[in-house]
Amino acid sequence: MKARQLIENAPYGPDELKAIWQACDEAWSAIEGNFGDDQQIRETARTKLAKAILSVASEGASDPTALRTGGLAIMALAYRTPELERPS
Repeated sequence: MKARQLIENAPYGPDELKAIWQACDEAWSAIEGNFGDDQQIRETARTKLAKAILSVASEGASDPTALRTGGLAIMALAYRTPELERPS
């Protein structure tokens, strides 16, 4: 699992990693239903989520809630559809 490897190899201490794992698990639980049953699509999405949360952590966030919220915001922007950007 690429997402797991990214987090395991991240340069954070045990407390930060615990917060990152918690944020990833909670965030994935909130969005996993949006990615269907295709394992490759799910793995790609989970890897993007891990990268997003690690990006938030690199900015200094260490609270699981802040990490989760920031990671989900990054994911929402990444998966924004053009239809939603056009005025009605």
